[in-house]
Amino acid sequence: MKKVYLDNASTTAIRPEVVQEMVSVLTEDYGNPSSTHSFGRSAKVLLETARKSIAKQLNANAQEIIFMSCGTEADNWVLRSAVKDLGVHRIITSKVEHHAVLHTVEVLQHEYAISVDYVNVLPNGGIDFAHLSELLGQEQKTLVSLMHVNNETGTILDLERTGRICKQHGAYFHSDTVQSIGKTEMDLQELPVDFVAASAHKFHGPKGVGFAFVRKNTGIQPLLYGGEQEKGLRAGTEAVHQIVGMAKALELSYANLETERNQITELKQYLINALQTAFPGTQINGGENGFYNIANVLLPFSNDKTAMILFNLDMKGIAVSRGSACQSGSIKPSHVLAEILSDDDLKKPSLRISLSHFNTKEDIDLLVEALKTV
Repeated sequence: MKKVYLDNASTTAIRPEVVQEMVSVLTEDYGNPSSTHSFGRSAKVLLETARKSIAKQLNANAQEIIFMSCGTEADNWVLRSAVKDLGVHRIITSKVEHHAVLHTVEVLQHEYAISVDYVNVLPNGGIDFAHLSELLGQEQKTLVSLMHVNNETGTILDLERTGRICKQHGAYFHSDTVQSIGKTEMDLQELPVDFVAASAHKFHGPKGVGFAFVRKNTGIQPLLYGGEQEKGLRAGTEAVHQIVGMAKALELSYANLETERNQITELKQYLINALQTAFPGTQINGGENGFYNIANVLLPFSNDKTAMILFNLDMKGIAVSRGSACQSGSIKPSHVLAEILSDDDLKKPSLRISLSHFNTKEDIDLLVEALKTV
């Protein structure tokens, strides 16, 4: 049985070149980068070379790249420090954000009694910019936190437009860019964004490592204390092998971006056509203009097929998701789809199918044939 992996928004396969790079560091450059002897200095060089490489890919200053364990940590750090250290009294976000943002905002609201406003979400999952401008018209020290590419529907936020609105009103702008970094061009010197979060395992790097972009002179303070690592902003010995792997993965992602994006875009259209042909009435949640590697499809199946659809596909060796991987084991409907679908449509099976350059048309054919037997 051929296994088919169509859950790349959850995590991606590591590129072989990244594995080789990491093994080399693990076996030869195992020094602590904070140590002053030759082993430590060698590790430190690798660490800072990786930082410069990541900064170069995103047109950022190397000092603005702070290594984290994942995008979730980066989101938590930025949101918490904005309230605790930057004097933010209000956070504006949306109800379709990743739970790394939503749950953190709820905790901060409880701990610091900040006000929280949720910007309206349009039927396609996009943000209502008129409502965002209206909310920002209420003068308060504010941070806006809106994700670039929705991890469930692939809906794309216009970062330039959002950042411009935030700047007009003197608000900080944070964006969870976990689904987009490594998959689309990002010029962080030009984009009016103060903070972004990234996670290596979303762009064919290792799990357990990510980074935050923190625009210089914002005044953000540490979440963890203990050592002087990461410019004093994140204590703890850096995982050099993972960081080097992440930098290599990002470098390869951007080196191959145009070719792989074209391939995946074509494959997504093939997927949509195949599903709509095999199952007339199939809808694309959020519309077909979402991010090129994510398709969230509403299938015209009876309600009784919803509960077992993932199980049946898994038995045939096919991996997809009903929502984000963080909550795919839950029986609750997706909080993102709950914002844009009717109650009736919410009961029908929706699948998130997310692609990478490792996928083929044969994978799509196998998925469609498997769905026919559900």
